[in-house]
Amino acid sequence: MLWIAGLLVVAGIFFFAVGVLGVLRFPDFYTRLHAAGKCDSLAAVLVIFGIALYNLVDFSPLNLLVSLKILAIAAFVFVASPTATHAVTEAALIIGVEPWTKKDNPQ
Repeated sequence: MLWIAGLLVVAGIFFFAVGVLGVLRFPDFYTRLHAAGKCDSLAAVLVIFGIALYNLVDFSPLNLLVSLKILAIAAFVFVASPTATHAVTEAALIIGVEPWTKKDNPQ
């Protein structure tokens, strides 16, 4: 069980790193927000699942309750993060942030 928990945490860290690269490399607000929203949601859920599994190594009813609460946090993050990303994107559209186009960066 420790290996699986460790693998989930490492996978989450990998997706956090990919999200950071997307934020740094993509050309405009919308693509950066897309990279951050997708990668951070998956990464946070993977890390939280890993923590919940790690908590169950020493199994007891109290640890099971704590792991269930941790999984409830994961469910909240899984719903709230994409919703927040959508709300920020909608606000950017309303205030007039223009998407990047190929003609914006002639080569």
